[in-house]
This record gives sequence, structure tokens and C-alpha cells, in this order.
Amino acid sequence: MMKQDSESILLCRDLEEMSRKAAELFVGLLQETIASRGRFSAALSGGSTPVPFYSLLAENPFRDRVPWSMVHFFWGDERCVPLDHADSNYRMVREVLLDKIPIPKANVHPIPVGSMDAQTAATLYEKTLRKSFDLGKGQTPRFDLMLMGMGEDGHTASLFPGSTALEETERLVVAPHVAQLGVDRVTLTAPVINEAANVVFLISGRAKANVLREVLEGDYDPNRLPTQLIRPRDGKLLFIIDNLVTESTVTPER
Repeated sequence: MMKQDSESILLCRDLEEMSRKAAELFVGLLQETIASRGRFSAALSGGSTPVPFYSLLAENPFRDRVPWSMVHFFWGDERCVPLDHADSNYRMVREVLLDKIPIPKANVHPIPVGSMDAQTAATLYEKTLRKSFDLGKGQTPRFDLMLMGMGEDGHTASLFPGSTALEETERLVVAPHVAQLGVDRVTLTAPVINEAANVVFLISGRAKANVLREVLEGDYDPNRLPTQLIRPRDGKLLFIIDNLVTESTVTPER
């Protein structure tokens, strides 16, 4: 995979430093964006890696540096469980971050899973995006920040290897069946992710080292390594990773 001019890698000692660097980046981007446009939109990710990052945002000094009334949160993907379920990406963010900050309820936009089938939830969330970003026909939302993770199989959001969702070019939100897990998911599509002004991956742990090296340095094969699909059209791509990931794998750039 050829390295893009807009792609960079930030190497950190451990997950704690990764989280702090991500929090500093988040607040910096947010303040700059709000100063110029009066609003900041971010799509959040689930999993365990971003939990310390969310926790930092809920605490000072970061908490008081953010004008939360001007922030809008969305989700990159969601499991098809009720929003109060232990496996819900929304619930994790709510407990770690949302319940601890003064963000208006109207500014929080979870994927409406749990009370309906996945396809209906995807259709409704696409309508939410179109309304929130005031999109015309054929337009794609431009998030200020897209926070991403990566699985040990190279998936990101709920774009899994071999999924038909990888081929989607028109829909903003789809509900693929994840054969590997035997479940349905709801996810933003690659064109939406690639329209973002900033795409930031948080990747931690030795188990992801080899697949990250393949993503960054191997042949381009997004059907096998969906993370390779993420190549912002007119934005920046940043991988924030720790030493465990980089042991005998990629060469970091600061």
C-alpha cells in the first residue's frame, strides 16, 4: 500500500500516552473548527481501546476546554443490541463520557438499533445524517473527526473482510451481515469515512502488529484488509499507535 502524503503515524509509549495525545488532538481540532465554523462533528468508535481517551475528555483539564454545546457526536458503527445493552457502543461512550459532560441531548446522535431491524436502523440513521448535515441529494457528510479502530482481522467500523458493505459507493449507512460473527451490524460506509476532514485510528496491542504492517505496507487488498479502504479524499489520516504494535513492524514517523 503506497503511503499517502496526508498519512502519518504517531508512536506512543503505551495506551496511556496514546489516549492523552488523542485528547490533545481532539481538543485542538475542536477549538480550531468551532472558531471558524461554530460547530464540531465527530463520529465515535466502540471497543476497549478508546475508553481511556473518552475518560480523559470527561475530566479536567480537557473537559473545561470544550464548548460542549457546539459539539455533535455520531457513531461509526453499532451492534444490533438495545442502547442500554452491555455490548452497545453507545452505552460505553455514555457511561464513560456523555454522562459526565454538559453536552445537550439533541447533540448526541446514536444509531437507533435495538427496537428495530438493522436495515431499518441503517435507513433511519442515513436520514439523521442528511438532516444533521443539511445534505442535498447525492451529497456526503463531512465529519470534522472520524475516530476509528482496527480489529485483528483488519476490519474497521463494521466493515469486515469479504463483506458486501465494502463495495458500497452510494449509501451513507448500511446494515451488513457479519458472517464471521453470525450477526448484523449497522455501519457508516467507506465513502462517508473518506470524506472526513480528519480520520484518526487508535491502535494498541501486539496482537494487531502484523495486520497493521500489512495494511500499511502490503499489497492493496481491501476485501481482505478493509482498513486499506480508508484513504481520505481531501483530509488527513493519522494512526496513533503504541510500542506493542510497532515491535518489529512499522517504522514510525513523528
